[in-house]
Amino acid sequence: MIPHTLSEIWIYPIKSLAGVRQAKAKVKQKGLEFDRRWMLVDEQGRFLTQREHPEMSLFHMTLTHETLTVIGHTTQDQVRLDLIGPEEGELQPVVIWDDQVEAIEPDPRLSDWFSEHLKLRCRLVFFPESNRRDVDPDYAKNREQVSLADGYPFLIIGQPSLDDLNNRLTSPISMRRFRPNFVFTGGTPYEEDTWKNIRIGGSEFLGVKPCGRCVLTTVNPETGVKEKEPLATLSTYRKKGSKILFGQNLVGVVLNEVYEGDEIEIN
Repeated sequence: MIPHTLSEIWIYPIKSLAGVRQAKAKVKQKGLEFDRRWMLVDEQGRFLTQREHPEMSLFHMTLTHETLTVIGHTTQDQVRLDLIGPEEGELQPVVIWDDQVEAIEPDPRLSDWFSEHLKLRCRLVFFPESNRRDVDPDYAKNREQVSLADGYPFLIIGQPSLDDLNNRLTSPISMRRFRPNFVFTGGTPYEEDTWKNIRIGGSEFLGVKPCGRCVLTTVNPETGVKEKEPLATLSTYRKKGSKILFGQNLVGVVLNEVYEGDEIEIN
């Protein structure tokens, strides 16, 4: 039997912008360290995503230690920010889906840079670790919290699931479309749907809910253009009720570090 192995770790420091692959990561209650603690909001304080603004996919990211570099149109056109944002400052209400939380705008100059590139007035805000945002109580196990991810602290997807999907597509796509935190090799397609008790290295997780996918997965991360796939094909065999499922949402139980190459145990 081929073991399940953690093959990729991803964080998304600014919600709905590009991900950054990590060789290791600290597991925290709200999600991996530095994962979606920052977010762009419009003038009304509502979150911005690639669903309405697919051009957000075209920003490039590099991460050195705890400094994130965001690259705009050219490599000379960039800004840097400290991923450890302020825990204290002027709090302002912002909205993500049905949740209203309080965040801080640390530097209006960063907001101006993103506004210029997206051609709309927006603000870059930071969600302090001490501020609370609860996981949906229908699926939470112990009143877990989440960062600025859509709903859950962690998302895991098997490489066999993507391989099976790509075998059905005319043009293969990358895992980047699905924005997981964890990718694993080994096993069979879609088996993560049923995973409940999961150990990755020295950390433990609970599988709480298969992930319903939206139009964001149709944004080509290379071009910023929406396409029909993969939702058109997924809808033919991965639809349950009104949801198209791909990947499994997790909450953390034992919080340590995870490393690429860690063995994954399922109980």
